[in-house]
Amino acid sequence: MLANYAPILIFLVVAGALSIVLLGFLFGSGSKDPEKLSAYECGFEAFEDSRIRFDVRYYLVAILFIIFDLEIAFLFPWAVSLDAIGRFGLAAMGIFLTVLVVGFVYEWRKGALEWD
Repeated sequence: MLANYAPILIFLVVAGALSIVLLGFLFGSGSKDPEKLSAYECGFEAFEDSRIRFDVRYYLVAILFIIFDLEIAFLFPWAVSLDAIGRFGLAAMGIFLTVLVVGFVYEWRKGALEWD
């Protein structure tokens, strides 16, 4: 009877050990070297004011990434179950991809992807 609770006990032990390790990292006295505090990936130093305006193209690229990332997330299960869903599934995915491509072409023609 108690063997049924073994996975729960293992989970609690692992979660407890992980939380102790993470608390050690959180409250640890790690020193930050100048390399770690330097500008990373974005290439510019941090701002004094967090309410500075950013170009809307940053958000546009982020939204495009999310849209095409989700498109791939929908394409994998569709491709796996294509035999089961048949022609209706093929037509539905065709409509879905057409809408995405039309939106992408519209943004491209409007010049939203140009970096001046």
